[in-house]
Amino acid sequence: MFRKTLMAAAAVFALGNTAQAATEITWWHAMDGALGGVVDQITADFNASQSEYHLVAVNKGGYEDTMTAGIAAFRAKNQPNIIQIFDAGAATIINAKGAVKPVQDLLEENNVKFDINDYIPGVRYFYADSDGKMIGMPFNSSTPLLYYNKEALAKAGVDVPKTWEEFEAAAPKLKEAGYTALAQSHSPWIFFENFMSRHNLQMATANNGYDSTDVKILYNNDALKDHWQHVKDWKDAGYYGYYGRAWGANQDAFVQQQVAMWIGSSGSFGGLRKSAQFDFGTSTLPYWKGVGDAPKSTFIGGASLFAFSGHSAEQDAGVAAFFQFLTKPETQYYWHKETGYVPITNAAYELAKKDGYYKESPDAEVGILQLSEEGGEWTKGYRLGFYVQIREVIYREVDKIMNGEETVDAAFNTIEEEANGLLKRFNDTYSN
Repeated sequence: MFRKTLMAAAAVFALGNTAQAATEITWWHAMDGALGGVVDQITADFNASQSEYHLVAVNKGGYEDTMTAGIAAFRAKNQPNIIQIFDAGAATIINAKGAVKPVQDLLEENNVKFDINDYIPGVRYFYADSDGKMIGMPFNSSTPLLYYNKEALAKAGVDVPKTWEEFEAAAPKLKEAGYTALAQSHSPWIFFENFMSRHNLQMATANNGYDSTDVKILYNNDALKDHWQHVKDWKDAGYYGYYGRAWGANQDAFVQQQVAMWIGSSGSFGGLRKSAQFDFGTSTLPYWKGVGDAPKSTFIGGASLFAFSGHSAEQDAGVAAFFQFLTKPETQYYWHKETGYVPITNAAYELAKKDGYYKESPDAEVGILQLSEEGGEWTKGYRLGFYVQIREVIYREVDKIMNGEETVDAAFNTIEEEANGLLKRFNDTYSN
């Protein structure tokens, strides 16, 4: 119904100022496959909704490819109007002086009403500065969720674990029923960053990096190391499947029903509905009782849209118009239903509820509910430079832990040393 409403609105708005040549604005993004198709549809809908601007969406490869292309284009003074930057790359684009125009300023300068409280709690401040001004427009926002094979859990006679203590009680029964209990697809995001958020533990100095680029990582702590020692023990006992660092290999073990539960992204929901040939459900990210201040809300993953500076006022107005269109409840609801990413505004969430979507697909609401859980001092996000490279260090050291090449303590000492070296190099590069 709302898809038809969106297209009807587009047709009405398109009757306007057709004689005037449209101002072209460009959007570089990292969405391919089915997600790229949804991006193309949203682009077409925006273009059909008015005649003043013409948006051209261009896929530039994966997240890192897109960020690299954008940085190179900015240096060559040939930057697009809009670029999609993923969570780990946000510090690079935000700290590149003069590179982007804060989305809050852009909207307000073009008379587009903006209130950060219109956005759901979990996405409001991740791409904001330390004063709470939104710098990037949240786009494909997600959160880690526990997916579970309903038949596997029923066969083992266990309930969905809400805590890691409950998981440890269920894992032997799942193994006895013929399943590896658990796998997950993104160690840095799920079992490092979101471990800290879920337990309300400080991830880095300087307010998790929001207040300064002069920052140190705080991963080398007893709570996180104890969790990883448990993970290694689970693997050794046959309760945890580690299929390397590739997202797809770990997800596929769940799809092939080798693994009873899999932790992935809420944004995986749409794809799993098509690929999984069994009945599955979703639940929130488990936590350890008595660790930190758990359970608290999680960090978002995914990416945000940034408006490059250096363009004409007319083009900036076009970017503001597109962001206004993108955040309409109907647009966000369409994006949410088609992809599984969360709707970023309260109004879109209310529209989905009003339309009965969560009665039809209750698992689609779990990510929003998790992002709307009570927050804490350390749950809004992080802003750390060269974090893409820090994630690579984490991946490498996790490989060594899982393969028995290194102890948890040794791996975390290396992560701390190399991460802080990268953070220092970023500070030396961007603080002047």
